[in-house]
Amino acid sequence: MKEKNKKIYKKLEMIFICFIIGLLATKSLNWQTIAFGRIVIGAPMVALLISMILCNLLPTLDSDRKSGTTFASKKFLNWAIILTGATLSFKDILGTGIKALPLIVFNIFLAFTISIIIGKKIGIPLNTSILVGGGTSICGGTAIGTLARVIKAHEEEIAFAMTAIFLFDTLAAFSYPYLADILHLSSNQFAFWAGTSINDTSSVAGAQATYMGIHNLTTYNGAINVKLIRTTMLIFVALAWTIIGIGKQKGELSESLVGVIRKTFPMFILGFLIAIGFNTIGLFSIKLPFLNRPLSDFIGVIAKFLFASALAGVGFKIKFSEVFSKGSKPILLGGITWLSVCLSSLLFIFVFSAYQ
Repeated sequence: MKEKNKKIYKKLEMIFICFIIGLLATKSLNWQTIAFGRIVIGAPMVALLISMILCNLLPTLDSDRKSGTTFASKKFLNWAIILTGATLSFKDILGTGIKALPLIVFNIFLAFTISIIIGKKIGIPLNTSILVGGGTSICGGTAIGTLARVIKAHEEEIAFAMTAIFLFDTLAAFSYPYLADILHLSSNQFAFWAGTSINDTSSVAGAQATYMGIHNLTTYNGAINVKLIRTTMLIFVALAWTIIGIGKQKGELSESLVGVIRKTFPMFILGFLIAIGFNTIGLFSIKLPFLNRPLSDFIGVIAKFLFASALAGVGFKIKFSEVFSKGSKPILLGGITWLSVCLSSLLFIFVFSAYQ
């Protein structure tokens, strides 16, 4: 019992640390405004930076503490997304989000094609290439974990794929808001670009927060809207690879279609949609007497704080020595695949600018 309590304490310790980092990162927005006259880096990316630095300066976390950072990165993110739904209406989702669907589908085919062809040429196992394609085109680690189960990938293949995509995901999250200004992108164009070509949902949230800070936006969820539509594509991609797996087990599917749907459907998206429904009918438009502001504004502040705390959990997983020890080939494959999706999205938003 004593040992069990010790493990729980370690987990709670890291959850609390991520919470504190999220709080400091959120407070840094005021400090940035005082120092620079504007927000330079959004709170989620500040939190990511802080935890990355701590992760690489401090000794490697044990498994119990890692479980705490995992809880923060996943649960805080899911709750943040659900609460973000309370600030939106279905008009928002059926606008930018749905409009990006043709680009999302094209990028999925592009990422898998590039990763499999290039992976074969440079000698990377097929499973790793499939995981890189899925992680790049849909939702990073979530897609890799789901597809790994479907194609029965080995732990080493999963590790290589994770390594291959995380570096460019982080790079994109930091650079996109500033590149958007250099390229003179509109807010809708940024939403299409970031929402369709930054891998992980938390990284999209970080990039969006920085973009909002740079442009002094208080209500903007375009990139997140696009990303959540993209996340739902995981269900169809997992089903496709399940069907492709026919014959691997005496002519049967490697996993039942019902089982794939049950395991891959992101339940936080259901919560997100329910929250949008409640806000659409005006449930969160009620003004709080002690704030004289709508309830949705208060919920939005909590959501932004949770996004920052989630990114703090992500940062504690980024140990540079471990990343580069995995070898250069997976990183090369991840870079090429990500760049192809990045350029595809950029080309789309310039060629079809009137569509957005």
